[in-house]
Amino acid sequence: MKKTVCIGLFMLSGWFGSQLAAQQLPHYTQFMFNDFVLNPAVAGTADYYQIRSNSRFQWVGILDAPQTISLSIYGPHKEKPMGFGGYLYSDVTGPTSRTGLYGTYAYNIEAWPDIRLSMGLSVGLLQNKVDGTEIQLIEENDPVIQGGVFSTWVPDASLGFYLYHDNWFAGFSAFQLFSNNIKVYDMKNGLNRLKHHYYLMGGYATDIHPDFRLEVSAMLKGTTPAPLQLEFNARTTYRETFWIGMSYRTKDAASILLGYIHENRFMFGYSYDISTSTIRSFNSGTHEIMIGIRLNPIR
Repeated sequence: MKKTVCIGLFMLSGWFGSQLAAQQLPHYTQFMFNDFVLNPAVAGTADYYQIRSNSRFQWVGILDAPQTISLSIYGPHKEKPMGFGGYLYSDVTGPTSRTGLYGTYAYNIEAWPDIRLSMGLSVGLLQNKVDGTEIQLIEENDPVIQGGVFSTWVPDASLGFYLYHDNWFAGFSAFQLFSNNIKVYDMKNGLNRLKHHYYLMGGYATDIHPDFRLEVSAMLKGTTPAPLQLEFNARTTYRETFWIGMSYRTKDAASILLGYIHENRFMFGYSYDISTSTIRSFNSGTHEIMIGIRLNPIR
C-alpha cells in the first residue's frame, strides 16, 4: 500500500540538501560507547578488539520516522602502533535510505609522555536510495519521483584525530570528505551534494569513590547551513557493572542512559530521548539500544 508521506517527504528534502534539514548523518545518543563510528582515529587506541551494535528508533509514533542500525568492529595491531576497523550502517526514513560500508586504518604516536595521538582514515561506499512506490503525492503534478526504486552508490571517506590519556580524550573528525553529487533519478533536481560534517569531541573520567566512576563528555557537531549543535552527557558507573546517566542535545532532546557490564566483556546500554523541540507533541520519544563485546587483549 502506498503511503501519503508527511514526515517522509520532509526528511527526504532535508536528506538531499535542503535548508530545512542539513544534517545528513544519523544521530547516536550513546556515542560515548561507540565513538569509533564518529571518529576513525579511535581504532587501535585500546589493547583489544571491540564489537558494537546500535539500534535507534527515533520519534516513535510518527509515520516513517528515522530508524538507524550500525555494526562495527575495531582494534589494534598486535605489535605495531596502529589499528584497524570496519563498520556498516543503515539509516532509513520513510521512502529514503542510506547504507554505508567502510574500512578503517589508524596510526598512533606518542605526542607527549603518557599522551598519544591517533590519526585515522575510513574509506568506503555509500548507497543512497529512494523507493518511489512508497510515495503518494497530494498534487500529482509535483516534480517528485514516483513509481520506482532509484539507487546510487558513491565512494565516501572520513578523517579523524584523537588525542588520549588514561582519563581524558579529545578528538576531531570530518565526514563525507568527497562531497559527492548524488543523483537518484532522471530529473535535474535529483542532483544534490553530500555536505561535509564535522565533529569536535572531548571527555574526562575520574573515580569519585572506590565504588563509583564519573565520566563526562561533550561533542560539537557542525554542517552547513544548519546551526552548530552541542551535546553533553554524563554517567556514573558502579563497580564497573551498572551505569546511569543523562544527556542533552541542544534544540533537540534530553535523554536518560542505563547500562550493564557483564564480567568486563559484554556491555548492554539503553537510552530514551525526550524531544525538546516542537516535534515533541507528535511523538512518544526515541529509543536506542547498544550491545557491545570486548574481546581478549592482543597486546
